[in-house]
Amino acid sequence: MTTRIAAITGGAGALGGALAAHLVGKGYRVALFDTERAKARLAQLVGELGKENALAHAGDFAAAATWDAALAATTAAFGALPTHGVLVAGGWDGGAPLHAAKDDSGYAKMITLNVDTAYRALRALLPSMVTAKHGSVVVVGSRAVERPWTSTGSAAYAASKAAVVTMAQTVAQEVLEHGVRINSILPSTMDTPANRSSMPSADPTRWVSLDSASSVIAFLLSEDSRDVSGAALPVYGRA
Repeated sequence: MTTRIAAITGGAGALGGALAAHLVGKGYRVALFDTERAKARLAQLVGELGKENALAHAGDFAAAATWDAALAATTAAFGALPTHGVLVAGGWDGGAPLHAAKDDSGYAKMITLNVDTAYRALRALLPSMVTAKHGSVVVVGSRAVERPWTSTGSAAYAASKAAVVTMAQTVAQEVLEHGVRINSILPSTMDTPANRSSMPSADPTRWVSLDSASSVIAFLLSEDSRDVSGAALPVYGRA
């Protein structure tokens, strides 16, 4: 069987780390991509998963040059380019209505973290998949794409996630005849340590668990979903 190599952006985060372990358990090798600030966590994950199963590369993944270096490192470590991709990288900013914004920094941040990283990832990952006529990518969107009213106070975040999912669905059609699939998931609140810390009075059992999200992503990457492309799957839990 051809080696399955999954590139995971935001690989040092809570979902990225949980997903990496989940995919390694299913026989994938994983390339964990994240920022320079995440280097220590990336190294820890590689240690836990084993160098034969995981590699890490740190840098600005909104930049084309970082992708060039990351893909070269992946090929050097595993002998091939990624066959799969999961675009977890992103972020949230908000807390005030749009009319109360003091400047454009929040908007610029959301476009860079959520849109630019996904654009660069697709630009970097898809050419080799199209050439091979096989591949699968999953984009992590947000419930705000379908229910934007749940993101009042963070309009730029909602808009950036909607842009990412729209881009993914458009590109999914472009590559469909080349045997490459692109799907998205739309999670509500994820059960992460950061969210538990910032919302101590909330009930995390209503949120989406990392294991659940990882299982949905693994399904969309796999041949079990070979007839699914361009989907945007709600993953809401009970939130």
